[in-house]
Amino acid sequence: MEPLLVSACLRGVPCRFDGRAKGSAAVAEAIGGRRTVAFCPEVSGGLPTPRRPAEIVGGDGHDVLDGRARVVDDTGRDVTAEFVEGAHRALEAARRAGCTEALLMTRSPSCGRGTVHDGTFTGALREGDGVTAALLERHGITVRPAPRG
Repeated sequence: MEPLLVSACLRGVPCRFDGRAKGSAAVAEAIGGRRTVAFCPEVSGGLPTPRRPAEIVGGDGHDVLDGRARVVDDTGRDVTAEFVEGAHRALEAARRAGCTEALLMTRSPSCGRGTVHDGTFTGALREGDGVTAALLERHGITVRPAPRG
């Protein structure tokens, strides 16, 4: 079985913006017996834990990669460079380990797949992918959102 790249927070690493982890029985079931490569793009990109919440403003992760949108925290600080750097490091880790698939944290500006917060810091969501999810998909890695619950 090929290894699976997994958001580190889903593997019990307390690296989310709020300093917590986010694993669950549903995530463990989705992983099955596969070897995992736990990775946090935000920490790898240079952001601390805990950190200010961040959202993508002006689009989604694809737009960030194309220079049409940016990632900002809730104080207005631009953290786009850190998110892009972390995405590239996640891609390197996936390639190094031979991962062709990733299981990533939902709604995250890095790892979100299919749905992300809309950039208003109101809890509203929009269709789209996080920066890491977008970059992985552009390089042929299948990205699945982690099951909720």
